[in-house]
Amino acid sequence: MDFNLDVLPNMKGLPYEEYKNLWEGLGPIEIKMIEKYEECKHKLGDVFIYKNPYEKPQGVCTALLHVLDLYIWRVALGFPSWEEDNCKVYRIHCPDKKGTVWEIRKL
Repeated sequence: MDFNLDVLPNMKGLPYEEYKNLWEGLGPIEIKMIEKYEECKHKLGDVFIYKNPYEKPQGVCTALLHVLDLYIWRVALGFPSWEEDNCKVYRIHCPDKKGTVWEIRKL
C-alpha cells in the first residue's frame, strides 16, 4: 500500500525538481472499458490515458468523466480500492443504469 504521504511533512522548501518528480509520479492513469451492456459511443476494450489527474483524456463522454472525477485522485495517490482480486484497480460503472464498466489503474 502506497499513499505517498510520507513526503508531505517535508514539502516545505522542497526543491522544484523534487516537486516536479512527485507531480509526475501521479500519472499516467489508464481507464479501460471492460464490460458493455447497451448502446454507448465507446467500444469494449477502449483505453484512454490521463497524463495526470488534472489532464482529462480527450474523447471520453462527459457523463463518464463526471464519475471518474470521484476516483481519479484515489488512484493517483495509491489509495486501495474495494476490489478483492486487485486493490490497485478500481472498477466503476458509468452513470447509465445499463451502461459500461471501466477499470482505472495507475500505469
